[in-house]
Amino acid sequence: MPRLPFADGWSVGPKLGAFESRDESTASVPVQLPHDALRDLPRSADSVQGVHSGYIPGGVFEYSKTFDVPADWCDRTVRIEFEGVYRDATVFINGDFAAHEANGYSAFVVDADPYLRFGASNTITVEARVHRDSRWYTGGGISRPVHLVVDDPVHIVLDGTVATSSDIDEERAVVDLATRVENRTRHTATRRLSWTLIDPHGAEVASGTAPITVLPGTVTTGRARLLVPSPLLWGPDSPHLHVVRTTLSDAETIIQEETTRFGIRRLQLDPVQGLRINGTPVDLRGACIHHDNGPLGAVSIAAAEDRRVALLKTAGFNAIRSAHNPASRALLDACDRHGMLVMDELTDVWTKSKTAFDSSIGFDTRWQQDVAALVAKDLHHPSVILYSIGNEILELATPHGATWSRRIAEEFRRLDPTRFVTNGINGIIANLGAIAAAQDAAAADPNTMMAGMGEQMARMNASELVTATTEESAAVLDVVGFNYADSRYDLDAELFPNRIIVGSETFPDRIASLWADVRRLPHVIGDFTWTGWDYIGEAGIGRVDYTDVEGYTPTGTAGPFPYLLGACGDIDITGHRLPASYYREIAYGLRAEPVIAVHRPQHHGRPTFKTPWSWDDVVSSWTWDAAAGSPVTVDVYADADEVELLLDGAVIDRVAVGSPLPLIARFETEYRRGALTAVAYSAGVEVGRSALRTAGAPQLIARAEQAGITGPEGLAYVAITLEDADGIVVCDADTLVTVAVSGGEIAGMGSGQPRTEEGFTGPSRHTYDGRVLVIIRPSGEDDIVVTASAEGYPPAEVVIGVESSGGDRATAG
Repeated sequence: MPRLPFADGWSVGPKLGAFESRDESTASVPVQLPHDALRDLPRSADSVQGVHSGYIPGGVFEYSKTFDVPADWCDRTVRIEFEGVYRDATVFINGDFAAHEANGYSAFVVDADPYLRFGASNTITVEARVHRDSRWYTGGGISRPVHLVVDDPVHIVLDGTVATSSDIDEERAVVDLATRVENRTRHTATRRLSWTLIDPHGAEVASGTAPITVLPGTVTTGRARLLVPSPLLWGPDSPHLHVVRTTLSDAETIIQEETTRFGIRRLQLDPVQGLRINGTPVDLRGACIHHDNGPLGAVSIAAAEDRRVALLKTAGFNAIRSAHNPASRALLDACDRHGMLVMDELTDVWTKSKTAFDSSIGFDTRWQQDVAALVAKDLHHPSVILYSIGNEILELATPHGATWSRRIAEEFRRLDPTRFVTNGINGIIANLGAIAAAQDAAAADPNTMMAGMGEQMARMNASELVTATTEESAAVLDVVGFNYADSRYDLDAELFPNRIIVGSETFPDRIASLWADVRRLPHVIGDFTWTGWDYIGEAGIGRVDYTDVEGYTPTGTAGPFPYLLGACGDIDITGHRLPASYYREIAYGLRAEPVIAVHRPQHHGRPTFKTPWSWDDVVSSWTWDAAAGSPVTVDVYADADEVELLLDGAVIDRVAVGSPLPLIARFETEYRRGALTAVAYSAGVEVGRSALRTAGAPQLIARAEQAGITGPEGLAYVAITLEDADGIVVCDADTLVTVAVSGGEIAGMGSGQPRTEEGFTGPSRHTYDGRVLVIIRPSGEDDIVVTASAEGYPPAEVVIGVESSGGDRATAG
């Protein structure tokens, strides 16, 4: 498909009224797409978006671009494809209205032909609006890629070839191909479709061809069934990808060629064997994730999505849930490559709103279009195994809500019968009125209400009320997703023996018992924690507050300004794994070595406020600016019976594992410099050990994650740390770091600090626990040189090669 680059040459500014003119304060500025127009707006405690967006305000923005249209394009078909504009995108070409798309996550195509001036310059403008329309940070603007599409009037529709393979055995697979061809002329056209299948090693393994006649103004589907001998199957541990090369020819002339990646894989689901992929049982080790990319803001860039998926896979996850909106194409491409399974979610609301201007407005007329856009995007991706029709839908427990459940689920099945349908059901939120009455008062928001319910939440979710009111909506699903309702797992095995369950959203500190349930109960196929990767917005939902501060007032789950991040991820927004991530890896049975997590000595003994999404305020470090002999609490995570803790070889104590949580042994000791070692024992036999050492004199280090990147779409990730000569990071000597760049520009700069007034633009940012990340976009094909400086340290420099096809050069110091 002739998609042409269309990301350069854009500018953006605030949308003005029809009779207003721009001045210096409203001038448009050049930007590179994808772009988040909200990220760099000034934050304040009285932002109308509030805690939901991390106190980043909303706005109305206008993007514009001028481009030349050759005269000979008048005989072609010209379209502009947007993969996503948040939100309520309105497109004008040369001042004339061309399209509107309300959904901020759906791809849409603008037919440009009626509005273009051929052989002249043309201007396209795109308006986007963001205002109290979500419960998390959405960003705003043209947040996903844009393409210019120029092709023959008789052409394969965009992403028009779909490959499916349900007939698979060890000897062969039958691949069903369907290619849609559109005729925009006034005459009947007969063309020829040809398909070639290429295996993961690049070898051609099957081919077919057929003529296709397309009447004027119609779309016709050409089909072929091709046999692939001894196929290499796609799965989470072996993500083999095939390619189908499709050509459309007129006589002997090829007029169009496109390639489509796909995977040959078989899905099976039942309450006895659970989920099987290619005949192998798979438990979903899942992470809920939001769509922002941390310091880059809410944009989807291929390099960032690939990095995020790779780091989540390294941390032990094999599945992600796109919460609570459709995933980007780039994210799904990365999941295909890395073998990450996907639950792709339609929406957070149906017809009842959760925020003042959310997508419930117009959902009743738009829902089929939204479902179709999600399915069209996902059809090519073997990583997608579950469609989620919603999250914590307010009306789900009513008869009319059940009608909507059935309607939406059946539409997904009509468009794609090859995948399973689920829904993130929260029985408490679905019965919010009755539950709030039982609680004697409604909380300010559902999260706060759930946080305050404690153990009563489990009882409520397992109540007859929730059982009865959610039964019909659950019955329309292939897999029943339960949010925070593991109290139903055993109960539903008795009440609904054919029901298959997934923990679609769960509290992070319960993973040990939750994962034991997944392994114990075949009808429970996995668990998705909230959340795998930290995010902007829902600010402070996972924070730890020290409550002995004068004037402290608990604020429920909402963190006060200047909280920016959720503070509830296993991995922080820079990609750094936190202690909770290693605890989860142990709970999954993927890690034998114990992990040492130290409570910050400066806060020892202070009272704390936590939410159900909080982890302890701990760091895997034994380097502290604390006097020798200062009291300190040390946790050791281990799948063992006991843990022995030693300092410089001397035994401190030996403690049974299991308190305060499963897989944790807690020690009260004193801080002294040296080597802190944890040795785990089961049945008296050592099963693993690990150590933390006190750092020596720190240096400022700049280290590129990759030796070279591909330009101009590539991104260079550079970690800047305070660490000693042995690479031990000094976590409590945070300082202001300033970065200078040649050969590129700063695309984003940030740390894992959830409470900050610092922005993401750079060039300066304080480290947090000794770390800060800078992301560089190349400006050409010259090497990128990043120089970091901080008061009291010699500067650090790293050089990253930029190649047209990748690179392999880097030096660091």
